Amino acid sequence: MLFNLNWLSQKIKKGKISILIILNGILNSQAQEKPNIVLFLVDDMGWQDTSVPFASGQTILKQKYHTPNMQRLAEQGMKFTNAYATPVCSPTRVSLMTGLNAAHHKVTNWTLKKNQLVDEKDSILTPPHWNVNGMSPVDSIPRTVYATPLPTLLKKQGYFTIHIGKAHFGAIDTPAENPLNIGFDVNVGGHAAGSPSTYLGEKNYGNAKGQYSPPWGVPNLEEFHGTKVFLTEALTQKAIDALSQPIQEKKPFFLYMSHYAVHVPLDKDDRFLQKYLEKGLDAEEAKYAALVEGMDKSLGDIMDFLEKKNLEENTVIIFMSDNGGLALSPPRGGEAFTQNLPLKSGKGSLYEGGIRVPMIVKWPNLIEPKSESSQYIMIEDFFPTILEISGLKNYKSVQEIDGISFFPLLKNSALKNDYRKLIWHFPHKWIPTDAPGINYKSAIRQGDWKLIYDMKSEKKELYNLKKDIGEENDLSQEYPETVNHLSQLLGEQLEKWNSQMPFNKIKNKVVPYPHQVLND
Repeated sequence: MLFNLNWLSQKIKKGKISILIILNGILNSQAQEKPNIVLFLVDDMGWQDTSVPFASGQTILKQKYHTPNMQRLAEQGMKFTNAYATPVCSPTRVSLMTGLNAAHHKVTNWTLKKNQLVDEKDSILTPPHWNVNGMSPVDSIPRTVYATPLPTLLKKQGYFTIHIGKAHFGAIDTPAENPLNIGFDVNVGGHAAGSPSTYLGEKNYGNAKGQYSPPWGVPNLEEFHGTKVFLTEALTQKAIDALSQPIQEKKPFFLYMSHYAVHVPLDKDDRFLQKYLEKGLDAEEAKYAALVEGMDKSLGDIMDFLEKKNLEENTVIIFMSDNGGLALSPPRGGEAFTQNLPLKSGKGSLYEGGIRVPMIVKWPNLIEPKSESSQYIMIEDFFPTILEISGLKNYKSVQEIDGISFFPLLKNSALKNDYRKLIWHFPHKWIPTDAPGINYKSAIRQGDWKLIYDMKSEKKELYNLKKDIGEENDLSQEYPETVNHLSQLLGEQLEKWNSQMPFNKIKNKVVPYPHQVLND
């Protein structure tokens, strides 16, 4: 059992931990060598939707939100300032569960109904034949990516696996619609839909009272129907209840706490709403901020429970969001595409506002408290990392994993790799109108450089994120060699994965890969 000696000495000096508790932790760890893992995933939470500073210096948005438990987690763990997901939900969640990049697994947009497209119509481009049915644990379902899911491997490692909240892995009437079919022992709230029709218990979370009403009603919460329990709170209570079985059986557990918050609809969470109205936020932004704080309370409740059960020392907590913050107004208040400043744009975009997300990891026996990593990482990295945390080595999966474990970073936050390339691919029209970085884009980051490829115009943009985090200064004309280099890397990788490109109806041909397009 490894202990962070500096962390222990500080705790003892401050009177926050005793030798008896330390010995108790050691004994518990000997009884259960594998650490418990809590993956706390938030929906649509932006990089700045928190009082934890992920940007250097003070920002206006940091003062807007109140997330004391995220602050608590960051003080006890490691903050990642360059963590990335995909621009919308299902691609992120499939990457998480398979270890594949979205351009590789081809679930490149959000999913719902079997074999039905969700793409908006476009006068120039037609989307490719993507995996509209999501992921699948069996190879007989058309238009899915067949893969060995993360929880299936964790179960083989002896973990009790719990799914709470949003799933959004597979379309209706496909196996991955139900998290129980991809390796979870317990499922509460997870089904094919990616959002609730309402967070309100008074409205039965979108169901007819006492029964599940697809596609938008949240399942498995009938005991709260007709009550004033907000959805975020109901899911938290069910998560804590579900932990009783593995604790009693002394089994390591994997809790996937996957909140619907802070996705629309912006329902009123009356526990927190008034304080934000008194701050002067408009009605919609006050509701959004209340959703954020309700999510933060859930995090605190789970952390408190782990401490109460003396499980804190042997539990890893990973906090992440599935994409950047929503920046459409309405439903958000204020001017559109300003809600994630200093990052540009928001959800659905390949600008930083749509893909850079808050991330924190706590592991008391390994991670230096209040540490910070600036190394860029990607959502598919969670798959190999969580398996390495569990102690599972030489595992077999039907898919070849794209993710790279960030386990070494947990031990040494100073590690850097500027040669690695991150890839994003969104060959779709997400919203009816074109907006900053949204609709039919691909992108690559290597080191501080980021290239964005517009599939409609076949033009490229180049940014230096170290000097220009807001992506305000396109350097493509000044650094043509860098454009060519990144275009080659991006295009070759997409080609290797056989990543699908849209069809240009005007030119009557498939849109070329970025390395096949010459600069002006």
